[in-house]
Amino acid sequence: MTRTLFIGIDGATFDVLDDLCADAPGRGVVMPFLKRFMESGFRAVLRSTPLPLTPPAWTSMTTGKGPGHHGIFDFMRSEDKGNEVFFTLYDFRDIRTETVWSIASRQDRQVVSLNFPMTAPPPKINGSVIPGFTSWRHMRRNSHPGDLFDRLAERIAGLSPKALAWDFEKENEVGEEMAEDHLADWIAYHLPREQQWARVASALLQEDRPDLLGVMFDGTDKIQHQAWHCIDPTLRPTPPYSDGFAKVYDLCLEYFRGLDRYIEGLVGLAGDDAQVFLASDHGFTATSEVVRINRYLADKGYLTYHDVADTDSARRRANSPFAFLDWDRTTAYCPTPSSNGIRIRVRRQPGDPGIAPEHYQAFRARLIADLRELRSPATGAPVVRDILLREEAFPGRATDDAPDLTLELGDHGFVSIRNLEPPVVPRNYPAGTHHPDGIFIAGGAGMVAGVRDDKLEIADVAATLLYSLGLPVPEDFEGHVALNCFTAEYVRANPVVRGPATLPVGSRGQSTDADSGDDVADAEKQKIVDQLVMLGYLEE
Repeated sequence: MTRTLFIGIDGATFDVLDDLCADAPGRGVVMPFLKRFMESGFRAVLRSTPLPLTPPAWTSMTTGKGPGHHGIFDFMRSEDKGNEVFFTLYDFRDIRTETVWSIASRQDRQVVSLNFPMTAPPPKINGSVIPGFTSWRHMRRNSHPGDLFDRLAERIAGLSPKALAWDFEKENEVGEEMAEDHLADWIAYHLPREQQWARVASALLQEDRPDLLGVMFDGTDKIQHQAWHCIDPTLRPTPPYSDGFAKVYDLCLEYFRGLDRYIEGLVGLAGDDAQVFLASDHGFTATSEVVRINRYLADKGYLTYHDVADTDSARRRANSPFAFLDWDRTTAYCPTPSSNGIRIRVRRQPGDPGIAPEHYQAFRARLIADLRELRSPATGAPVVRDILLREEAFPGRATDDAPDLTLELGDHGFVSIRNLEPPVVPRNYPAGTHHPDGIFIAGGAGMVAGVRDDKLEIADVAATLLYSLGLPVPEDFEGHVALNCFTAEYVRANPVVRGPATLPVGSRGQSTDADSGDDVADAEKQKIVDQLVMLGYLEE
């Protein structure tokens, strides 16, 4: 029988879930099962990684360690070559420590991992993997074991890689601000996709009965990015709604009603003896300003652009953030919007671009002071809430790969890296962005009932999953078992056991299942990049 069920809900926040669990006039309770589950179980705010972003956050949740140890900081990693910077998508091989999937597998537990980012090419595990964050053309070959997809397709009508993976062509039809009819189509597209992931998880629960099954639903994050003004109860207008708004809002409610049914079905299949955990990689909130950080760095003299010729083609090319950047005269820049990071260029050899190594501390202090001077033209308030130093925010063997500085904006938004004036402008309407406070909900056998706790750390999830499986918690985990969600009797009967450190991995990271996994072709990588551009995590 399945002992541990782990349901990930990308971007879920109690601000929204509590509203959807309330009995609102004319709408009723949208998520009745989740309402009962939370009332009869345990809940706590789950604090995300210092930068609350999907890849580092989910990786911390499944490794029990922060980005400074696991090495995933963004969707893409950058390599500064002096006169140019090269970008590569992170994948499973870049993770520098073991995951719960491999830790449990090598201790004779059968595991299933469905739709989690950074799981392609697939890890060698005792069980099954279908990766998230990959194109449909490579999903079948990047599933483990090699015949998994064919086995599931025989049981699940209509199952195909296209039904599970991101439809890049479909999603790239839309921009950041959509007309209501287009937004409605966007939301409607996600409804059958989440249902298919639920059907896959249900089939594997029934057929394989793994000790640990984890499945991640990511439509929550995407819909909230685009329709936050409909979902956030503090932004939603007072009824009666316009026809266009009502259509979008009804589709949002349909999505969350479906998600509630899928969670209920999975919990039922896991059985009364299972322990169930729901968690999100981060929460959500509204962002009201666009902060063009590279433009500000240019204004302060840290970054320099070549002049743009007065031609249509040159002006079009100038929309690319780095097309006209003068690398020889640039000492600090932000590589991606999703990183919210500033990288300081330190010269490796005399004559290279960048600052001298002995000037690093003084240069960084001056840069921090200038960043704190950036003000909102609307309010006069500082735009940057906090500035994180990489050695403090991301300690570990991967510290040197982190941005030198990570910015936390006042409204938790992601920066823009486009070379446009002015550096700070208001948005046409509030957009959804990530907030560091996500959710953690637990229930089932041996769990406390009706308890709210203050806050857990995201790395605590991995430790708690291993404890639920009856396994020791590695001594080098940064996360701790969330003991408050278990009854005192259960903890007395099952004391936490600290085990040996996680096994070392190669210099680049994990070993993978070479028989089923393969590298993603350049064209497919570009489609993933295009998707990230559309969602605002990258900019062309």
